[in-house]
Amino acid sequence: MIDSEKTTLNKLVPWVCVALLSATPLCAAPKPNVVMILADDLGWQDLKCYDIDEPSPYDTPYLDAFAKKGVMFWQAYSPAPTCSPSRCAILSGNHPARAQKTHVVGGHPPYARSSRSRMMEPWYSGRMPEDTFTLARAMKANGYTTGHAGKWHIAINHKAFPQPEDVGFDYTRSSRGAHSNLKNRLEGFATTEIKDPYRLDANGFPYHQNNEDALTFLSENKTKPFFLYYCTWLVHSPIVTRNEALLKKYAARMGVKPQLENDKRMKGQKNPFYGAMVESLDYYLGQVLSYLDTTEDPRWPGHMLSENTYVIFASDNGGVKGYTDNTPLDQGKSSAKEGGTRVPMMIAGPGIAAGVQSDVVVNGLDFYPTILSLAGSEVPKSKNLDGCDLAPLLLGDSTDPTLVKDTDGSVRDSMMWHFPHGGDLESTLIVGDYKLIRNYDHVNNDESPELELFQLYRTENGKRVRVDIEESKNLATTMPEKTAMLNRRLTEMLTGMKASYPRYNPLNKTLPNQSAVCAVVSHEIKGNAVEFAFRENGATVIQADLIYTINGGEKYEEWFRTPATLKSNKSVSVELPVGTTHFYLNLIDENSFLVSYPAVTNYKEEFANQALSTQQTTLRAVREKVEN
Repeated sequence: MIDSEKTTLNKLVPWVCVALLSATPLCAAPKPNVVMILADDLGWQDLKCYDIDEPSPYDTPYLDAFAKKGVMFWQAYSPAPTCSPSRCAILSGNHPARAQKTHVVGGHPPYARSSRSRMMEPWYSGRMPEDTFTLARAMKANGYTTGHAGKWHIAINHKAFPQPEDVGFDYTRSSRGAHSNLKNRLEGFATTEIKDPYRLDANGFPYHQNNEDALTFLSENKTKPFFLYYCTWLVHSPIVTRNEALLKKYAARMGVKPQLENDKRMKGQKNPFYGAMVESLDYYLGQVLSYLDTTEDPRWPGHMLSENTYVIFASDNGGVKGYTDNTPLDQGKSSAKEGGTRVPMMIAGPGIAAGVQSDVVVNGLDFYPTILSLAGSEVPKSKNLDGCDLAPLLLGDSTDPTLVKDTDGSVRDSMMWHFPHGGDLESTLIVGDYKLIRNYDHVNNDESPELELFQLYRTENGKRVRVDIEESKNLATTMPEKTAMLNRRLTEMLTGMKASYPRYNPLNKTLPNQSAVCAVVSHEIKGNAVEFAFRENGATVIQADLIYTINGGEKYEEWFRTPATLKSNKSVSVELPVGTTHFYLNLIDENSFLVSYPAVTNYKEEFANQALSTQQTTLRAVREKVEN
């Protein structure tokens, strides 16, 4: 038996009671429960226990105490720098790049906001497919009652299909509770009045239905093994609080006066509303943790629920720059730099050593395989999982990175993010102590080099020493070979996941090769097939895609993508998927320009109104006037 196995066994002994010689157990813990808590937009530096450099002004006593009960990870990351892709990745186990779910909303044709826009985002999925074998379905298949409380957002809209009950949850509630919006954030605070729906409790905190929903699930299902996915709405915007006392506390501490409107230009952690939200998050989660600590386990008399419950706490992405300050990390939410992806993460439960601080690099993608492993549940062999099982790490030496292994048995040494959106338009890769950033909008752009390389840490005697977590010293020109090697590896990973990339806007005449883009000159619908003809003007077309919808003009209009066939005679053919109501053709040339046919002229208007329709009455070729 190797040392790591001995360590794991020794830590499990207090939990699984030893058996008599007759093999009759004196006592045995039943199947463990799992509670996964996901904060919303909570930054790496927002919890007091994560203080480095400048101290945080926010008080978080309950989560600070919880960090001492298990493993606190200093180098934990979200799957993506925004909400929806992270949540889909956690529930599906699939990397956002593989799932084609790389940002919020989605499910629309690519478009340029104006002729001045340099690039346009790729098509990406509007939601997680409803037939995904989710973590909830996997837990149900292994005898668990599954519950969801709070934010969902794995579809185009919070209320759009699929909902939690569609993908494996037995119980679901989505109240925003005390975090519902205020017409005026300087008024409408909670009171002690009996009729106040947010009536203050004995500790001066407003009644919070979101938290009560989580507690209700625990109370109603503690007689059987349960899995709770608790997604608090805190600390996402709106940046408001119903706790006047807390607002005054942080205004006084920060030396500021509460303002009616939020100023996102502020530097430092100087927003008293945000401070009140962070402490409120801590207080409400403290109630859940206290319930587990003080409620006897009906399935294991003489023991509290917390003794047989694994609790995972993390954030879905980094803090929003301007609401909070992620310093020393650069940027924040919506950026694949450290401030947008590094998050607080703590895990505690039976067999996990308490009071451990770990520098092992982990990710929210690891939750799916880890939870199943801790729960003794199996994953179908056909199920793809892009994360790693952290159980050997958690139940062994939580500071040993060699215990985190990929499915092929090799030690994980890398982690990748793909965010072809917004103003950043980037992919990033961490390998060991170094981080590569690939910027897609680099052509004739002095502000955005194609590649950047940063040394985040220096490993000395097995310890990682901080070097440049600020990502301030670009080493790409001084370490060209390493930069090129990491770039090749990033390409291999993205290619393996069939990732989608942003493309240049053919309407932007300041870009080189803009005059060489192609033009579609005609299309013809023949039954369920469409033929397009196009003209190349100097640049070779290398890819064709059909962007289509089956519910054009409806409330949650959603668009999908399927490849089209490029022919040698400068034409494209494609079979329309069953049910198609409207469609576009996208052509991509060798210079990475994307041409849409028809062109999306107004992204604020329904896309179906600007698209081709299957309801056209003529089958003859339709010639289009094309400007040269």
